[in-house]
Amino acid sequence: MGKEKVHISIVVIGHVDSGKSTTTGHLIYKLGGIDKRVIERFEKEAAEMNKRSFKYAWVLDKLKAERERGITIDIALWKFETTKYYCTVIDAPGHRDFIKNMITGTSQADCAVLIIDSTTGGFEAGISKDGQTREHALLAFTLGVKQMICCCNKMDATTPKYSKARYDEIVKEVSSYLKKVGYNPDKIPFVPISGFEGDNMIERSTNLDWYKGPTLLEALDQISEPK
Repeated sequence: MGKEKVHISIVVIGHVDSGKSTTTGHLIYKLGGIDKRVIERFEKEAAEMNKRSFKYAWVLDKLKAERERGITIDIALWKFETTKYYCTVIDAPGHRDFIKNMITGTSQADCAVLIIDSTTGGFEAGISKDGQTREHALLAFTLGVKQMICCCNKMDATTPKYSKARYDEIVKEVSSYLKKVGYNPDKIPFVPISGFEGDNMIERSTNLDWYKGPTLLEALDQISEPK
């Protein structure tokens, strides 16, 4: 018998509409316990409500009230497996009024996955003085979540698509902020992904040939085991 996998919990943080639920939903869909038929039903429902792009997020926003408002409210606990770990995802809501939820969720996490919207305007909103990219990163550090993975999301929607220049710009700016907060940016993988299209989530993407680092799945496997 192989060694039992270690359980870890990750909290997914980031500015509103950065793609947290879509990215998390995608991971759980590919690596977790969600039945394909359930996903197909979600897709159909999302399409009927003209929310096709919410396909993976739908997986997480399972409460009817949340669906209608288009907001993740309750901290949904979902599980998936990597090569090394059983991961429980605490999906932290991005809207400002849900910060209390976020605090209860974050403090239980072994690692924070910071989702960054890489699109024009999207990144700037998150990293601005009042943006939640900053706020959530600071909260995570303050609450003792010392490991972090940064995902530069929506790389399929940068100008030009899958832009290395845009990625480099984001890495530079976010690293400098994370350093101020107390993280060591050299220990943080910055993974360029598309949570919706699936680039670099689980398999390496040919659209991002210039990137030589880990996929999101590999980065999760590189998290240090909880003591």
